[in-house]
Amino acid sequence: MSPKRIVLRFGTDISVKPIVYRLVKDYDLVVNIVKADVNPQKEGTMVLEVIGDQSERGFDYLREIGVSVQDLNQEVIRNDAKCVMCGACTAICPTGALYMERSSMEVKFDGDNCVVCQLCVKVCPMRAMEVRL
Repeated sequence: MSPKRIVLRFGTDISVKPIVYRLVKDYDLVVNIVKADVNPQKEGTMVLEVIGDQSERGFDYLREIGVSVQDLNQEVIRNDAKCVMCGACTAICPTGALYMERSSMEVKFDGDNCVVCQLCVKVCPMRAMEVRL
């Protein structure tokens, strides 16, 4: 069974709860935390790879407690032909997947750090950031 990749987004009230522990203990899931930005009293984001027969039940549990669960079957790509290197996307990217390389003043995109939040898609004036299924 191959792992299912998901993105979790949750509010400040959930950031201190042991949600990964509950997935492992209550639903017998194997969880690999690919990326996490979790701080007490702040909104959080996690990218997980999950394996297990009860994964959908575990995801239902997360939704019940107020966690947004998004399949990571999409990816964000940059259309280099449209990009004018304005940097609008770099200011909004929560993971640093989009960043300005200072020496060349070029916008760089590291897809491995992208959590498909799609904020860059919304702010790009040239529509150079696109979502691919």
